[in-house]
Amino acid sequence: MKKLVIMGAGGHGKVVADCALSVGYTDIEFLDDNRVVSQVLGFPVSGSVSDADKYDVDSTEFFVAIGNNRVRIDLINQLIGKGCAIATLIHPRTVISSFAQVGAGTLVMPGAVINAQAKIGVGAIVNTGVCIDHDCVVGDGVHISPGAILSGTVKVGAGTWICSGAVISNNINIGSGSQVAAGAVVINNVDDFVLVAGVPATVKKRV
Repeated sequence: MKKLVIMGAGGHGKVVADCALSVGYTDIEFLDDNRVVSQVLGFPVSGSVSDADKYDVDSTEFFVAIGNNRVRIDLINQLIGKGCAIATLIHPRTVISSFAQVGAGTLVMPGAVINAQAKIGVGAIVNTGVCIDHDCVVGDGVHISPGAILSGTVKVGAGTWICSGAVISNNINIGSGSQVAAGAVVINNVDDFVLVAGVPATVKKRV
């Protein structure tokens, strides 16, 4: 396999590296602007994010392991614009329908289930134990945190964060750039750029 360069050496980068190992990558390096960290899981932090240009695009794949949704998708788009190959990491202990689609630069963690004709965009995070049911559409740069459930035919706009344990009912549309708080139960559509929380979820503020 090609060298994998992981951009971001924090906690998210750690789980990305672990997932990469599980699918066969062995030559792994990190780039991070915080040079206090010199290695992650035994793999070197070789430079800052701007050093991506130093790698041979024909022998290297990149993965952006930055938790901030907007920063992550912006950096992925910059890399794509430079002709870089973007890895997609799907842990072997997932269940993904052959009729589902998973976009470039997306991480799918152990225990996740993605059912038939669900579509996951570019640079998404489908975290541990997430369930995404049939016909869901998850936009670019979305983070779905551990244990969250998307019922059938849910649409989630770009850059939205679904926090841990949230449950989204069938046929719900959630706007872009929004946040669904941990443990929330969403039974009504959610606008762009709002935080919803509670059971049932209601709007708490603009974000």
